[in-house]
Amino acid sequence: MSRNRLIIILVAGALVILFLTYGLIDTWNLILLRPILNFLILLSNVFFGNFGLAIIALVIIVRLVMTPLTLKQLHSTRAMHTLQPKMKELQKKYAKDKDKLKQEIAKLYKESGVSPMGCLGPMLLQLPIWIALYRSILHVAAATPEALLGLSNDLYSWSAIHQAVPLDPNFLWLNLTQPDVPPTGYFILPILVAASMYVLQKMSTVPSTDPQQQSMSKMMIWMMPLMFGFFTLMFPSGLALFWVVSTIVGIVTQYFITGWGSLFVRAPAPAPQVAEEQRMETPEGALLEDQLATERVEQQERVAHGKSRDKRKDRRRSRRAGARKTRRKP
Repeated sequence: MSRNRLIIILVAGALVILFLTYGLIDTWNLILLRPILNFLILLSNVFFGNFGLAIIALVIIVRLVMTPLTLKQLHSTRAMHTLQPKMKELQKKYAKDKDKLKQEIAKLYKESGVSPMGCLGPMLLQLPIWIALYRSILHVAAATPEALLGLSNDLYSWSAIHQAVPLDPNFLWLNLTQPDVPPTGYFILPILVAASMYVLQKMSTVPSTDPQQQSMSKMMIWMMPLMFGFFTLMFPSGLALFWVVSTIVGIVTQYFITGWGSLFVRAPAPAPQVAEEQRMETPEGALLEDQLATERVEQQERVAHGKSRDKRKDRRRSRRAGARKTRRKP
């Protein structure tokens, strides 16, 4: 048994024991939410009670810790994209034999050293951590006495933590417990969230000549920034600050791996054969295809008739030549 598999089995076994002992919610709070929440408060003490700097530092630390997972996810995604042309060839070749297609695709993955779950695994492992970080920031940004009372239930019994609560919500022009909208804000954070997410989406999108994939990529490039920018208008600025810093760190990571990617590159034009196939799928294209087929048949018939005429001419020439030779004999 490999070392990695043994570690996975031990971690899974420990999680099962915790779930059975404490239940799902208490286990979640025990291993993720409370550690991140209390660490965030300790960081605010390190930065002299500055809640905004504590959020920035926590996001950077978590990003650095998860860098190996992020790198693995990025490399797996790009490797899967490089296999797309070969996979399309296999799909055309074995379109009528699904079992053979599955075998050939599995063989292709094995030969290339690529796992189809390679890009999903790191993403799924990071997701609980980001959710816990999100919940911790919302929890610490308690703006009401009731919220502070709920926060006290998740604090460790350390004097440094209890003395730091409640945290000062003011950071630069922001009140981190309120959205960055008038009258307390200026829409700066929503714009930063949308702009930074657009840059990251553009950098991480791999160019494709497939029109369908191009349209899907364009939709995602615009939809995600607009959606998160809209959410920023309603959520506390502390959470928006978390999104901005996390996205900027993601941009830096992406730059060192792939450079600027597709940020300054136009999407490639669709391949000619793909455009021709799409044109043939229209009613006009179908009519044109019928006309071309008819012309090909007529041309073949003309060629066949021409060959027949040539053969008849050759036979007549042969007979004439034979007759002349016969007459010349004494």
